[in-house]
Amino acid sequence: MATLVTFHAHPDDECLRTAGVMRKAVEEGHRVVLVVATKGEVGEVPDGFLAEGEKLEDRRVQEAHAAAAILGVERVEFLGYRDSGMMGEPTNDDPSCFWRADVEKAAEQLAAILREESADVLTVYDDNGDYGHPDHIQVHRVGIRAAELAGTSRVFQATFNREFMQRGFEAAVEQGLMPPEAAPKPPENVEFGKPEAEITAAVDVAKYAPVKRAAMRAHPSQISEEMFMLAMPDDAFAFAFGTEWFIRWGQGPGITETDLMAGL
Repeated sequence: MATLVTFHAHPDDECLRTAGVMRKAVEEGHRVVLVVATKGEVGEVPDGFLAEGEKLEDRRVQEAHAAAAILGVERVEFLGYRDSGMMGEPTNDDPSCFWRADVEKAAEQLAAILREESADVLTVYDDNGDYGHPDHIQVHRVGIRAAELAGTSRVFQATFNREFMQRGFEAAVEQGLMPPEAAPKPPENVEFGKPEAEITAAVDVAKYAPVKRAAMRAHPSQISEEMFMLAMPDDAFAFAFGTEWFIRWGQGPGITETDLMAGL
């Protein structure tokens, strides 16, 4: 049995980026640990969703544990930083937010967990945090440094395959599976994901698509049934989310791996 530690910025990030490899590892007999930097305090939530007096961060922590149980995660840890919000927002200036965290200090927090778990594999995000979100960029910085401190040599940067996503959305619209206006578009002037040529690992997780979708549904404060991930037909979902993409730290471009836990 090996141990996979997945490091994420906010509750619900885990189900969008690594839920497939997490469940795959569990079903293959490995231990999976989820570490989340913040409690997602700045997330958007529909009016009237929360109960009177209920805090969004409390709900999101509950949702993270519910999703983790669905995925088979054995340990969930929060590093205790505050959600920084989107890049350029005033919340970026909060001294308690993750974006303002001292990288060395935060990395040591994560490294302590990596050492406790004798982690074999760590997932972080790519250097642009998928789309420039400050907390996601910080996950990359902190995660890479934590791996160095703990001696965790197998580090995979979760990302999105830019060309694959574009091809998939175009095909879904052409086949009538998704109206044109429903196809998500990245924010203006923001690069989303990474070019296919830079990706080094593509993991087929289509088998776990129903579990991945169930984990998404465990985050109703952030992922409503009307959002495209849950509204699309099952076959379209399996196509769109049935592969998870990574760049192995220190490895040259070209997809050469299909299993983060290979050989462990």
